[in-house]
Amino acid sequence: MSDLTFFSKTPIACPVCETKFYREELRTGRGRLNAGELTKELRRTYLPSQKYGEVFPLIYPVTVCPGCYYSAYHADYLELPEESLEPIRAEEHDRISNVQRLFEAVDFTSPRRLQEGCASYYLAATCYEHFDRTVSPVFKQGLSSLRAAWLCNDLHRKRPNDNFDYLAKVFYRKARFFYSYAVELEQKGGQTMSAARHLGPDLDKNYGYDGVLYLTGLLEFKYGPRTDPDMRFQALTRAKRTVARIFGMGRASKDKPAAILDNAREVYEEITKELGEENRDPEQANVEA
Repeated sequence: MSDLTFFSKTPIACPVCETKFYREELRTGRGRLNAGELTKELRRTYLPSQKYGEVFPLIYPVTVCPGCYYSAYHADYLELPEESLEPIRAEEHDRISNVQRLFEAVDFTSPRRLQEGCASYYLAATCYEHFDRTVSPVFKQGLSSLRAAWLCNDLHRKRPNDNFDYLAKVFYRKARFFYSYAVELEQKGGQTMSAARHLGPDLDKNYGYDGVLYLTGLLEFKYGPRTDPDMRFQALTRAKRTVARIFGMGRASKDKPAAILDNAREVYEEITKELGEENRDPEQANVEA
């Protein structure tokens, strides 16, 4: 048994194929997690320790059936709607073959590696397409895509010749689409994010809806399409308004986390610069919008 993780004593029965398996959990405490800096994408980095080496907490939150590869966050795993069973069963072959093609050999019955962690988020993003709107599936597709991109970058750092940097960009673009769509649905009342509870994007701190707005703007700026100048201009204009909302909603700005305010202002300024507009204060822009 690993000193870093453990497998649950009670088996889980997959609601899709009825395979029984044991979920792997990360142990906490005793210096296993040494928090490092926070990235501009609000990802928490962790410093390697002499005893445990590099630890990646993000590889564990998604529960994956080792039989049919049905996947979801643990709180949703057994709550699969009846009408979702057949569509997910029908896609079993595609899920398994796509994971094998993207990540080569993965094993969800043994302690997870980065490959299994990244594959788990790809699978979750695929399976949430069939979930009921009451569990905020579009947002969870975006969150899963973003975390998959992060883990692909980790894989690229370890295996620089295996094209995981390209795969990371694919997941970033998917995250950009789903985050933008989730915000649109939230604003129109089509699908709220409240069922997600923890909006992350990482595990250590919940940056809430402000964090979602910030990442929506950042992802559009960094990974949005650039081939059509007019579409790019329109997308960045929307992204700028989205980021500006952070400064005019909820509590006073001084009470918001510096990680949100400082980074949001920087992204706002970068978008403004690309748009070629006069750089206005984002709080004033939000009022005018």
